[in-house]
Amino acid sequence: MPAWVVENCADYLRRMPPELSVNLIEVPAEKRSKNQSVESIRRRETQRLLEAVPLANTIVALDERGQSVSTAGLSKKMAHWQMDGRDVSFLIGGPDGLDFSVAALEKPNSTKTRHWPDWRWSLSDLTFTHPMVRVILAEQLYRAWSISVGHPYHRD
Repeated sequence: MPAWVVENCADYLRRMPPELSVNLIEVPAEKRSKNQSVESIRRRETQRLLEAVPLANTIVALDERGQSVSTAGLSKKMAHWQMDGRDVSFLIGGPDGLDFSVAALEKPNSTKTRHWPDWRWSLSDLTFTHPMVRVILAEQLYRAWSISVGHPYHRD
């Protein structure tokens, strides 16, 4: 990622309180070649993303066809997630998006299957580059938290 992305994300994530700390895990994109279909690349990237997510986590997939929500609505969702007591993983797919047909992973020695995603979230009707999505996500998480605690960062 370009330095401006790293710096901007770090700035917002540094402001988050310890109980809402954010860990960034980067999963490298698949190498592209002429012999591979977009579908197979998307599938492998999605599988690798899911493998990086602990099984108990709530999964939020950023998806252009997902649900739009206001920042105040995101703040309410964050409060719900805190009450739920599970960590939340936000998945940003590769350049071709996520493959929602990929089966969720199963817990070892269990009949329970994780259904994913728990929520499909659209940041906007606009299309953003991956670096922009990362910065927007970090800023919106910080802004939603600021609403929940009455911090002056968010102004109605």
